Amino acid sequence: MTGVTHSEGESARVTRILREEIIGGARGPGSRLVEREIAAALGVSRVPVREALRVLLAEGLVSPRPNSWMTVRQFSERDIEELFEMRAAIDSLAFALAARNASASELARLALALSDESKSAANGDAAASRAGSAAFHEIVIEISGNSLLAEIWRTLSGRMRWLLGQHDHPIEMHEEHARLYAALASHDEEAAAALALAHLETSRRAFERHLALEPEDSVQG
Repeated sequence: MTGVTHSEGESARVTRILREEIIGGARGPGSRLVEREIAAALGVSRVPVREALRVLLAEGLVSPRPNSWMTVRQFSERDIEELFEMRAAIDSLAFALAARNASASELARLALALSDESKSAANGDAAASRAGSAAFHEIVIEISGNSLLAEIWRTLSGRMRWLLGQHDHPIEMHEEHARLYAALASHDEEAAAALALAHLETSRRAFERHLALEPEDSVQG
């Protein structure tokens, strides 16, 4: 039993490390994910690496190659459009429900996340700010109070976090999060939903600007 627990812990750790490297861009689209190389780099056997890659495949962050290694997924233009379509549906509902249901303690938790994001943005720490932005959205999903919505989000969370991280304007994103927080704190469902959709359009424009600076093969058409 101890061995199983240890293996499960190693698998979770490897999954977390690889997920963060993919979302953060340390492993770019199309990069090879060779089990033996990852195992050697992380000081583990190939078993937890194999398990981690299966999890990331289910999350949509890696792609299999027949009789070979996996690679970091290259998102097509259609993939990205579908992610934005899902975000429009999820975000507008999540923010409206959060405005309706958020308790004082949940709003305090969200305010703390917003403060952390603000500090990162002000310090020019883009990676930490992007992580803070993703955390803000994840907390809103939690406090929406809709378990089915949370289940759908968990299925898409890796891809959504990747999408949320594709921008280079942390202060702009933080300012919009602050306006969203104000709508939640005043329990204004209509404003929260409208601001969520406006925020999505800002994210889309930021993504397009970010993409314009990336190598042509980062996203496949």
